[in-house]
Amino acid sequence: MSELRTIGLFPSLDAFVQQRRTETDQIPEDRKGDLKQLAGYIRDEVQKLERVQLTFICTHNSRRSHLTQIWAKVAADLFGLENVQTFSGGTEATAMNPRVVESLKRTGFQVDVQTEDESNPTYAVRYADHSEPLLCFSKVYNESPNPTAQFAAVMTCSSADQACPYVPGCDLRLPIRYEDPKVSDDTPEEAEIYDGRSQQIAREMLYAMSLI
Repeated sequence: MSELRTIGLFPSLDAFVQQRRTETDQIPEDRKGDLKQLAGYIRDEVQKLERVQLTFICTHNSRRSHLTQIWAKVAADLFGLENVQTFSGGTEATAMNPRVVESLKRTGFQVDVQTEDESNPTYAVRYADHSEPLLCFSKVYNESPNPTAQFAAVMTCSSADQACPYVPGCDLRLPIRYEDPKVSDDTPEEAEIYDGRSQQIAREMLYAMSLI
């Protein structure tokens, strides 16, 4: 496997990443095929010295799309892919779910609220000592600051995949679906399910970026 760069990940987050790197065998072969396709797109753009823009899309831009945006950026930085920019959006806007925020904190991210809009707050998500924070809030997939041209649209849920058979402006539309952790909301398994989904997404984004 490719070696990771030292980017000053927070200690508990670094331990989390190192564990996920040992779990490549847990990724099914069909999913590896989708992740290889994503890696191929990124590699082609990098070779053209282009800025690489990835937008992760689910229905409400509240759970899976935020997790994939965040983990894709962490993985890209760790593999020295400095031109990769990640975004997220939905077919409609709601808010980044607080359960995702709590899961990120348990993993080792620093997450701070940046706005007073209680209906759709902006969160600054930090993962390393000197990295710029990711500003996460819910938005429709083609709203600012998301790109409207020259990007890959990664569909992270089946409903968004079905609702957006065509994503205007994208160079690649690729379904990489994840089960919604929402099924565990307000149950004793809630934290375990959210953390497990974050682990899966981290594992797969690290695998994809390692191929470039």
